Amino acid sequence: MKKISGYLAMFCLLMVGMSCGDSFLELAPVSNPNAENFYKTTADFDLAANAAYNTLYTVYNPEGPVSYAGELMGDNVTIYNISGNQADKWQFRDYSLAPANTMVYQFWQDFYKSLYSINIILSKIESAELNADYKAKMQGEMLFLRSLYYYQMVQIWGDLPIVTAPVSAAESYNILRSPAIEVYAQIVKDLQEAKVKLPIAASAVVGRASKGAAQTLLGKVYLSMGDKNNAAKELKEVYDSNQYQLLPSYASLWDVKNKNTRESIFEIQYLGGSAINPYSNYYLVFFPNSNALGFYGAGMNQVVNDIWDEYEAGDSRRVASIDTGYTDAKGNFTAARFPKKWTDKTAPLINQSIAANNNFIVLRYADLLMLLTEATGEVSYMNQVRKRVNLPLYGEAGYPAKYSSVALALEHERRVELAFEFHRWFDLKRTNRAVPVLTSKGKNVTQEKLVLPIPNIVRDQNNKITQNTGY
Repeated sequence: MKKISGYLAMFCLLMVGMSCGDSFLELAPVSNPNAENFYKTTADFDLAANAAYNTLYTVYNPEGPVSYAGELMGDNVTIYNISGNQADKWQFRDYSLAPANTMVYQFWQDFYKSLYSINIILSKIESAELNADYKAKMQGEMLFLRSLYYYQMVQIWGDLPIVTAPVSAAESYNILRSPAIEVYAQIVKDLQEAKVKLPIAASAVVGRASKGAAQTLLGKVYLSMGDKNNAAKELKEVYDSNQYQLLPSYASLWDVKNKNTRESIFEIQYLGGSAINPYSNYYLVFFPNSNALGFYGAGMNQVVNDIWDEYEAGDSRRVASIDTGYTDAKGNFTAARFPKKWTDKTAPLINQSIAANNNFIVLRYADLLMLLTEATGEVSYMNQVRKRVNLPLYGEAGYPAKYSSVALALEHERRVELAFEFHRWFDLKRTNRAVPVLTSKGKNVTQEKLVLPIPNIVRDQNNKITQNTGY
């Protein structure tokens, strides 16, 4: 089994209040526990697990790797003037990424640092003298998180170093990129184990992984591997479990007070209103690059006409998903289209930031229903999603003729149902539609550009690490 590498700089457990360095391992005060004496009690592992879950705030940050790949490299959004290193950010939008791009390196670091927080728990808990049920659940949760991250990473970079436990810096130099098929095999292995160890949603702690979350992710992984039979099996089990259901109102999904509903399969938890809480910043980052409301929007993921026009007449999801402008304190209205789903107009301003209270849903039941149609070809699942918003069902009178096949209908439905939720680019890649769709929209994309470059710094640190073709 492969392990974590020194060149990936994974030797600090960043979120648990520990420091790293030779002296840390050689001589640690009693009041400053190290890896050898910390991982003993359930309280220790609970604290470490919280740190592992906190990495979701980095990976799914609105300016994090899944956002940049899932939306900015697709055809739903763009950026104009934006804070930070604009040239590096525009490279994602324009498919002009270079191995020296500082954000690509940051994303690589973010993922592998996050994996360390997960892997250290898995490496320590097996030998810990703890309740067997507790150990199994903790292992299941960490295996789910590791699978989720590797699933995003293999789509973003392709072949990857597979790291599943800590090793020395010297050993790390022999851990090279494994073929993507081996990365997927590791993900499947982890999720197969996780689903057995995890509780059903009704018994899971709010915000923690459940059996349904593991199986939903596993179904999506199988689809990415071209294995529709196994995908259908996993997804159908979740469907038949009756643990989840669509909310009657699509708009209610985005009510800031409406968290962890029956539609949510896996959801990242935020607590707004205070600078000391992990408040949500999707509203601020997706707001136009303006300080008209007392906070400075970052201008990320600004909505383009192409997705606006994708919605059918009468589709209430457009109103729920896209804001059309903002009014300043003087009553002046500025027209602008930007994501609306994470708006929190009740959030307090703290140091010119807005401490919003929105959660972020990574997996939800509507996604699962459409994945079931993708796996089985049965449109009845997708039609449940359309029925909620009172649109003509596929196969019935009034359905748009331009979506003449189940595949095209599903591509359309996923785009408007899951708009701005970081799915679009990954969906197009999974269905082998990225190049034809995006080139038709003027994107300078080729098959080789559907993975990001391996950062220069990574290859400088270990010249055995290969570069992706085309960079």
